[in-house]
Amino acid sequence: MTDTTPDGISEPRDPDDLRRRAGVRGDPDRDQHFLVDDRVLDRIPTYLPEDADATHLLEIGGGTGALTDRLLRVADEVTVVERDPPLATFLREEFAAEIDAGRLRVLEGDALEVDLPDFSASVSNLPYGISSEIAFRLLPESRPLVLMFQREFGERMAADPGTDAYGRLSVTAQHYADVEVVETVPPTAFDPAPAVESAIVRLRPREPDYTVDDEGFFFDFVKALFTQRRKTIRNGIRNTAHISGLSDPDAVVDAVEERNEDLLRARAGSLAPEAFAELTAIADEHGR
Repeated sequence: MTDTTPDGISEPRDPDDLRRRAGVRGDPDRDQHFLVDDRVLDRIPTYLPEDADATHLLEIGGGTGALTDRLLRVADEVTVVERDPPLATFLREEFAAEIDAGRLRVLEGDALEVDLPDFSASVSNLPYGISSEIAFRLLPESRPLVLMFQREFGERMAADPGTDAYGRLSVTAQHYADVEVVETVPPTAFDPAPAVESAIVRLRPREPDYTVDDEGFFFDFVKALFTQRRKTIRNGIRNTAHISGLSDPDAVVDAVEERNEDLLRARAGSLAPEAFAELTAIADEHGR
């Protein structure tokens, strides 16, 4: 299925040839856009951190296997999750030699529901419709990730406090990892072309430099305050108890005022994740 160079090294599989053999076309209504630009496909695995363990790479959304082929060139083992039964069957046929050699496993099913293997890193061109849910399933695993998103989504993940793009998504993603947009990908790299640009995002796992006792409450509290991002934190705490779950928001405001009154005058979009952690700790102690 692959061509070889004069020195015997196989050429990467051509994405257009793969689609022809699979007998499929992309379907925007099913969130199906095939990445067909060889240059982008070749670059994606290179964005793994230099110290990343590539012994077992996880790919979400294998499609016709263009990226799968590139991952097999850098990894000892690849597991690919594909929810479309005909595409999963095609992957098993196209990569039968790699499967027989124990280097590739195809998991057929929804990436939000299947049992994921103990992977060392994930490199994936995610289905845009569920990219957020998949990303936040992968992030707690504390593994290096190189993921393709819609550009706006990726930029929001990586945004700094005080910028327009900074929000709940930024705080949540950066709680788990250092986030960096490493490449913007034009619609022409896909077939059919999506309506928006895409972004390749590298996420390096690390422990936050603050302590959170209850992650669920932390995320709920951050979500609540960003629903009032134009309000001061003082007003945000008081106005969003129905979202954060606080039983006594006024007691939280009073406690924050005693410890760090400047936080009450700030707005959510200006606070770094560690400031939200400080607020969460006070809210947990005085308002639940």
